[in-house]
Amino acid sequence: MKIAFLSDIHGNAVALEAVLDDIQKQKVDRICVLGDISYRGPEPKRALDMVRALGASVIKGNADEWTVRGVRAGEVPETMREMMNREQQWTRAGLTDEDVAWLDALPSELVVSVSPTQSIHAFHATPDSLFEIVLPDKPTDELRDKQMSAHDASIYIYAHIHLPFVRYIGGKCLVNIGSVGLPFDGLPQASYAIVQAEANRHRVSIERVAYDVERVAKQYEESGYPNAETMIRVIRNATSPFGK
Repeated sequence: MKIAFLSDIHGNAVALEAVLDDIQKQKVDRICVLGDISYRGPEPKRALDMVRALGASVIKGNADEWTVRGVRAGEVPETMREMMNREQQWTRAGLTDEDVAWLDALPSELVVSVSPTQSIHAFHATPDSLFEIVLPDKPTDELRDKQMSAHDASIYIYAHIHLPFVRYIGGKCLVNIGSVGLPFDGLPQASYAIVQAEANRHRVSIERVAYDVERVAKQYEESGYPNAETMIRVIRNATSPFGK
């Protein structure tokens, strides 16, 4: 079985188009989307419609939760919360009530059997939270306890941090798939992962896909997006707006 995992599109439909074109060439059997579909990008509705048209397995991310109900105190630096809620209101205004209800009803995790002896546990941030940040430089014990203990799986896949990596801990694989729309690792290209498994073997790859960053920058400018200057800097430099 060959599965594509993507996430953190953040309303960047141009990047999503490039990724879906690449996935089509990979001839995958299944697509899984690990959340953060619309919020913080210039084309929230088109990105959401594209995801829904895939017939993919989709779970909720923190930005989907924010799209539904806004950003609450303690979830981001307080100096950024007012602006982020202006962005949320702009995003929400471009979606239908049915779109928002669909986001609200998404499940929080996904378990996929990929062979008779192997399975994948996928979630957005941690098995217990849509918001907690678990970076790749955490101690091995902490990564295992936070990300690899809720289910007995062979491969554990998450998103949220926008920093792709593949690591083996205790004979099992931990993967972050990065971000389609807002990578934070200094490479302004979309990121997703492919898992290929058969019998007792598997292969995991991080795929990087170039897209027209300047086209998206122009969309931010021309759409009247709140905080456009910051978000253009993020996509051009592939760095976090939180300065991390």
